Amino acid sequence: MLRVTDVSAAYGPILALHNVSLEVPEGSIVTLLGANGAGKSTTLRVVCGLMHPTSGTIEFNGHRIERTAPESIVALGMSHVPENRQLFAELTVLENLRLGAWGRRDRNGVKEDMEQVFQYFPILNQRQKQVAGTLSGGEQQMLAIGRGLMARPRLLLLDEPSLGLAPLVTREIFQIIKTINDRQKVTILLVEQNANLAMEIAQHGYVLETGRVALSDSCANLQRSEAVRRSYLGY
Repeated sequence: MLRVTDVSAAYGPILALHNVSLEVPEGSIVTLLGANGAGKSTTLRVVCGLMHPTSGTIEFNGHRIERTAPESIVALGMSHVPENRQLFAELTVLENLRLGAWGRRDRNGVKEDMEQVFQYFPILNQRQKQVAGTLSGGEQQMLAIGRGLMARPRLLLLDEPSLGLAPLVTREIFQIIKTINDRQKVTILLVEQNANLAMEIAQHGYVLETGRVALSDSCANLQRSEAVRRSYLGY
């Protein structure tokens, strides 16, 4: 579904990605692992069009998208749930979800997807009229994921969904991410600091180090390798 080939990207004169290549098969969960500053979030920003690469190609469902505007990439079937959630804090839960479906015209489909989001996250159903900025961290993350789903994506990019959350809340959210993949067959590219938790739900992992792919293997193999855990994953 997604193929990134020899992609480099820079912030001004600083090269952040160096010839990164990765693939995300349809229906899978693939995770990007690595320390802070390794280039994980930058990779997602480049994939979804928020940054343009300085070189390399990106293909999504057979379309070249490395120079495509973000809104056009969303229309092709990709949603990005950014780090720190980036909700519209002064709008309600319901308004945030409706904005997730901004480009859609199928009212019945939007209604069905709203009901599906409330099934995944019942607390959001109870808080429909509550201003998003007053939600707890876990509830805000649920809303951010729900907003991403309202675009009915084929590929969902998740950036640090566990950031700042209590362990029990994090595990609940990861179980729902797995359910979304299983039930709706949404393909997921997951950036996550909690490598162990990410590899529990993903099939394949890429380890980034200073903007380069240092390792690529099945999550089962990465978890079994003590050298990989110590050298790259920090546990």
